[in-house]
Amino acid sequence: MDNQVRSSIKIHNLQTADELEAVRKLEALVWSVEESVPVTQTLAAVKNGGFILGAFLGDVLVGFQYSFPGFDGQKIYLYSHSLGIHPDCRRMGIGEMLKIAQKETALQKGHDLIKWTFDPLETVNGNLNLHKLGGSCSVYIEDAYGEIPDELNAGIPSDRFLVEWWIKRPGLSISEGSVDDIPSTIQTGYRNDCLVPGQIDLNCKNTNLLVPVPGNFQELKQKNFSLALDWRETTRMVFTNYISQGWIVIDLLKNPQQQDSFYYLMEKRVQGDSTDGN
Repeated sequence: MDNQVRSSIKIHNLQTADELEAVRKLEALVWSVEESVPVTQTLAAVKNGGFILGAFLGDVLVGFQYSFPGFDGQKIYLYSHSLGIHPDCRRMGIGEMLKIAQKETALQKGHDLIKWTFDPLETVNGNLNLHKLGGSCSVYIEDAYGEIPDELNAGIPSDRFLVEWWIKRPGLSISEGSVDDIPSTIQTGYRNDCLVPGQIDLNCKNTNLLVPVPGNFQELKQKNFSLALDWRETTRMVFTNYISQGWIVIDLLKNPQQQDSFYYLMEKRVQGDSTDGN
């Protein structure tokens, strides 16, 4: 983001009904009216331990982030429900700014862990969540939200990674290391200028693995919907197989040798290792 534009973005903690109605309208624009959260719900959340951050360009709301406390029976954490950016302001770094502000607010409230989900085939989100922020994923949820009839998700099973972001410690990424000798779990090729999955390896024993994925998944859906479905099914098979055997996803990297191609870096968790941040 241009430094002048970045300095113009201001982030505020939103609390009034009018502010939250502006969030609902932006959420309806980003996804759909049906998927937008009613103000009665968000207002209840911010009055009971949750918060909504708004990113403003001048007086205009151009992004938001909505969080509330979660509990899994053992630990209280912050659950990051949604983050949306106005379509005219994407790829400006606003999402990263909101996540950093979320981290600071979470620390003030006494949290050390933030969780959320994202589609592993959306590489812009993967780059932010894993590569930039240092989150990791040890849970793959098949069809997490069922059928989502909005423009971004319609027709594709809503599989998701569950991110764990331990905000008091550095991430697990080895982004400075070489991945040249790390085996790929999916052989790839090109057909009609689209990255296509080929033979898969479900029996690799290396400490680290690579899982290739295409970039610009939304464009791929428009160009070749059946291929997009094939990528969902292929990556689901690979991720569920290795995660069930103890690998975790720790980074997303650009593949310099293939156009519009990325790969997730997976690492085998050593028995006795902990991701509890202690």
